[in-house]
Amino acid sequence: MMNDGVRFRGMGPTAVVALCLGLASCWGGAPREPGPARPSTTTAGSWSSTAEATAIRVVALGDSLTAGYGLMADEAYPALLQARFRQRGVPVEVANAGVSGDTSAGGLRRLDWALDPSVRVIVIALGANDALRGLPVAEMAHNLATMIERAQSRGITVILAGLEAPPNLGQEYCTAFRLAYRELSDRYHVGLLPFLLEGVAGVARLNQADGIHPNAEGAKRVADNLWPLVESAVRAAGPS
Repeated sequence: MMNDGVRFRGMGPTAVVALCLGLASCWGGAPREPGPARPSTTTAGSWSSTAEATAIRVVALGDSLTAGYGLMADEAYPALLQARFRQRGVPVEVANAGVSGDTSAGGLRRLDWALDPSVRVIVIALGANDALRGLPVAEMAHNLATMIERAQSRGITVILAGLEAPPNLGQEYCTAFRLAYRELSDRYHVGLLPFLLEGVAGVARLNQADGIHPNAEGAKRVADNLWPLVESAVRAAGPS
């Protein structure tokens, strides 16, 4: 999702605002983890053994929402997640592999480059630009599935962050698009954040002037949305 190169087809400024409001209202899901939920304890003492180990590497693979379009580098959600771990005394490196305008196909093409041998966790947050271009949902799902399979074959924990399709593409497309993330989560037993922009989309004070990309405060909310899943995955990864 971005301004540079991908446009809302046939949508003016008013329609874009309506889109964001529609995205905010059509999903109310909470993060899903495979198996029983783990309690979250974030005291420095609970991480004592990990804190002495080499930093655990997390990669956030996404589009402009991950890259931090319009933000300073340290305001994008991957940097905010890393800062939160470091504040707790946990040596975690969260690499920002977001590219503005990227589709799921683009993410798949650069996946191997992103997954160096030190990566233990990957957050895949792609699909928004597939929807904006009206690309087939099956094609997006195939690309995401291939990314998940490749990551899991290397022993990397996968977190899938869902996006929403613009309502102007029709209810059938939007429903199929939304369900694709859930089906992938179930098939591959990966943690799912149903909607990356939950609580941000359609909220003017949390978005930039384009009404699409989160501002600094909105990026903090996105980091809050992802935190439980990322923290749990890092805990499970343990010392590297």
